[in-house]
Amino acid sequence: MKIYKSFLYAFICIGVLSSCEGDLNIELEDDDDLLAEDVFSQPGGYDRAIAGVYSNFSVVGLDDPGESNLAGIDAGTGNYIRGLFNLQSLASDEVLWNFENDQGIRQIQRNSWDANNVIVLGFWARATFEIALANEFLRQTTAGKLDERGEDESTRTAIRTYRAEARVLRALANYHLLDLFRRAPFATENDAVGFTRVPEIAGEDLFSYIETELLTAEADLLDVNPGNATQYGRANKGVAKMILAKLYLNAEVYLGEGNGRFEDCLRVCQEIINSGYSLTPDYLNNFNADNDTNGAQNEIIFPVIADGISVRNFGGASIIMQGQQNPDGNFRPAPADFGVVGFENLFRVRQELSFTFEDPLFDNDERNTLVKFDVPIDPPATPTPPREREIAIGPDLLDRSSGYLMAKYSNITSMGQAGQDQTFVDTDFPLFRLADVYLMYAEAHLRGGGGDIATATQYINRLRERAFNNTTANITDTDLLATNLDQENNLILEERARELHWEAHRRQDLIRFGLYTGGDYTWSFKGGLLNGTAIDAKFNVYPVPASSRSANPNLGQNDGF
Repeated sequence: MKIYKSFLYAFICIGVLSSCEGDLNIELEDDDDLLAEDVFSQPGGYDRAIAGVYSNFSVVGLDDPGESNLAGIDAGTGNYIRGLFNLQSLASDEVLWNFENDQGIRQIQRNSWDANNVIVLGFWARATFEIALANEFLRQTTAGKLDERGEDESTRTAIRTYRAEARVLRALANYHLLDLFRRAPFATENDAVGFTRVPEIAGEDLFSYIETELLTAEADLLDVNPGNATQYGRANKGVAKMILAKLYLNAEVYLGEGNGRFEDCLRVCQEIINSGYSLTPDYLNNFNADNDTNGAQNEIIFPVIADGISVRNFGGASIIMQGQQNPDGNFRPAPADFGVVGFENLFRVRQELSFTFEDPLFDNDERNTLVKFDVPIDPPATPTPPREREIAIGPDLLDRSSGYLMAKYSNITSMGQAGQDQTFVDTDFPLFRLADVYLMYAEAHLRGGGGDIATATQYINRLRERAFNNTTANITDTDLLATNLDQENNLILEERARELHWEAHRRQDLIRFGLYTGGDYTWSFKGGLLNGTAIDAKFNVYPVPASSRSANPNLGQNDGF
């Protein structure tokens, strides 16, 4: 479902969502926006309205990608996927942002954040705004509202599906709040607009609420149909099951030891696998400009839509691939290699991610998109020494001439054509992929969730056969059975790093394996030191932003903050 600009935020209305969280001063950018009732009463109003609920994952405002509807929060900082990437990947052993003087960055990537961090606030604000958008859609599509507008049965049937999708999108935002904060403001369509005095929902109650919402919505969702272009990007039954699988896989993290739901995780993973998704033959097609049509649409369970003309933002895949560029303009990867212009040299790979590809076996792994050499752009292409793997301290806090680079995301199609725009990319961000489901099945099996070892091994080998284009890297049942999930370098965790790096999963994975806080596993700049150091267990979660708590005294705070 390509969400075009004419649909974006069409139903956000003055007096309805103009201040859904008082401290954020969320406001409209256009005085001519219609009231919600007018929007829903117009032809196509329901289509535009549900598109608005989706679009909050992609864009930050009505027209200009540089203007955010979260007043006081930078348009980049307030982007949903950019915020998620920062809190999941930048805060882990995967990646570093070069410019540590940017507000909030140093705290995040050196694991020293507090309740005043603007990046933490940006994601909290965007996720709670998503809940507000879904709530308003649900308020405006009740049976009573449809009766008032005299809607016919065909319209009601379509709206029934839209309502289920809105509940899934709301559950997704709540799932991210659970994962990152363990708590959320508890507002539904049955509450008055705004978050300034709503109660809090946390821990087991939040977990159960998300689970119930997804299970209840499922009956009215579209079936999985990867080949149907008109359904691409919609929250169908596969998306609901994916969130459930993630919820169940991490249940012990959220609810405490002894509360695992690995049997449920494995069962739901198998349901997803059996529902019609398939791996695209080329791994990198998942991250190309045409990943909505090149076969990756059969693997991507839920994309966050981008479009260089109509869905533009300074987050998502745009910021990642712009940041992949070489800091020296004489060397590759250059902007042309990714089909982009704009920001350069924002990211480098932390050396610990490169260690997962250290074995020469993975030199031929298509997932190994590490850039270890500075390749001259202009001939003659004289050999250059390899880049230093370890990132050094320099005049800009981080020496940009050191550290490996990445070449995973691209604004060039699988056929070699550049995207529509070089600043704002066409590449959809693959929030959930079938490959992750295969890995979750194998992990859930090893954690006692049932299934069988042969199936778990087969699923991992499907990923390796795709990555190597042969069976040379396949594992055996014995290899998988020998996996010790308590070890830092266990097979499942390293395979997840190879398959899913820079896709906003890593912090969650390290926490589930007991390796994020403490000192059992350290990575470069963990805790602020070049070689890493132990960090307090409080950093397994983020604090509720101080300004949000000031606006809503009902919100609690996580221990240590």
